This record gives sequence, structure tokens and C-alpha cells, in this order.
Amino acid sequence: MNTAAQAAGRQSTAEEAASQYLTFMLAGEEYAVDIHKVQEIRCWEQPTMLPNAADFVLGVINLRGTVVPIICLRRRFGLPHREFGPTTVVVVVKVSSADRERVVGVVVDAVSEVYNINDDQIRPAPDLGGVISTDFVRGLVSLGENMIILLDIDKLINAGLFSEIDKGQ
Repeated sequence: MNTAAQAAGRQSTAEEAASQYLTFMLAGEEYAVDIHKVQEIRCWEQPTMLPNAADFVLGVINLRGTVVPIICLRRRFGLPHREFGPTTVVVVVKVSSADRERVVGVVVDAVSEVYNINDDQIRPAPDLGGVISTDFVRGLVSLGENMIILLDIDKLINAGLFSEIDKGQ
């Protein structure tokens, strides 16, 4: 068999196994979400507040006729408050649940990079004995000196934002 064809086949397989992830900064740590979940990245704008919303829900914005809830990931993760600055952005993501797809904005400190990550680079989150929940962590990836936390955005958003809404339906 032709070795060039074999090499091309291996390269094609490796490329197929790689997925792209958008990374962003939050309290000095780098997090990532699957790029297929990202609809757009927007500059920070003050949302309209909602009464009786969870503390991490900052409010809603009108995105081309769609009402989009805005979540502060710092608050969602219990991180210290930081004033929003020029690098603060809203990453608009499509979140899937069992019966529908929703659009949600998550506020992050800054957008970082887009990386190609192969499945074999992803390591499971360490078991911390329940001290810190890793329910929303898909895994960890080391890229050079950086440790990137891959988030399962569907689980993260559905568990905190929509679980109570869905129970009532």
C-alpha cells in the first residue's frame, strides 16, 4: 500500500477527531466551550433586570427580536465580583436540553483564543470528593503552560437557569 496514502488517511482521521473550542478568561483561569455552541460574541451592554431572578442572572437583552437571558459566569461559579471593563464580553451560546434549544448570553472577563483540541488531549476532571462540583466540567486540556477547563455548557446552563422553569411546565 502507498505510504503517502496511509499518512494522508491518518492525518484525515486526526483532523476529524479534533474539535474547535473558544476559550475565554474568568478570574485568571482559561475556560473553553465547543465552538459549535457559540452563536456570537457581543460587547458588554447593560441588560434589563428581571425581578426575583437568581443572583447570577443579570437580566435579559433583545437580540434581533429574541429575548436572551444574560448570566454572569463569575457569580455562577461563586468567584469574586469584578467591575466590567473594556474586555468584558457576552458570549452568546445555543444551549440544548431534552426538548428544545435556547439562546443564552454568558458574561466573561475576556475572549482568548480558538484552539483545535483532539479528544485524546482531554483528561477527566479530578475527583475532589464533592468539595468542588465538577458536574459542568467536560475535562481538562494542557496546551503548553496553559491548563484549559472545558465546560459542558448545556449542563451548566440547564442546571442553574432552566431547571426550575422546566419543572413548572
